[in-house]
Amino acid sequence: MANLFTRIKNTILADLHEVLDQKEKKNPIALLNQYLRESEQETEKVRKLVERQHNLKDEFTREYHQALELAEKRKYQAEVASKAGETELYEFAHAEHMQYTERAQRLQAALEKVNDQLKELERKYEEMKHKLKDMHLRRMELMGRENIARANHRINQVLESNDYSDKSYSRFQEIDNYLNRLEHQVNSSYYRSTIDARIAELEKQMKMGESKSN
Repeated sequence: MANLFTRIKNTILADLHEVLDQKEKKNPIALLNQYLRESEQETEKVRKLVERQHNLKDEFTREYHQALELAEKRKYQAEVASKAGETELYEFAHAEHMQYTERAQRLQAALEKVNDQLKELERKYEEMKHKLKDMHLRRMELMGRENIARANHRINQVLESNDYSDKSYSRFQEIDNYLNRLEHQVNSSYYRSTIDARIAELEKQMKMGESKSN
């Protein structure tokens, strides 16, 4: 039965990894964003643990100083009771002094341990933040590369597309034909006006010649 559950678990994990691999191939940036979100959530959890450890350190520190103060207070009271010959009161104060002293020692050891744990936790937290920042920068680099790749792909599609080339050639040919027609119309109009002027001049000269001959 255990082997059966193990095989089922391995099959599910294999299918999950295959899905993630396919997703990464289709959209690696989306998968990276998901991983970053998960990393940010984990980093936030660690931040809260660091904050909790700071609060715990403060509590230990308060308890430690309070135990020290009470130990000193009971020590002084035991001395006063001893000098006054109050045996019962002395024994009570002395016992309290010993209890608070022992408590202060335990709290001091616990406080040192908490301090060491806090330093280690803060070091790991800072390391996590640096890695998270590096991942953000890496994502920006990948997004930049992806944008360039997509832009180049679009450009190549436009430049290498026969359909686009045919449409562009057709459009330029249409404009060229229009300009040729326009130029022909202008030239024709110019030639017509020039011919009319020359014929009129020739007629004038011919009339002048006829007048002189008469």
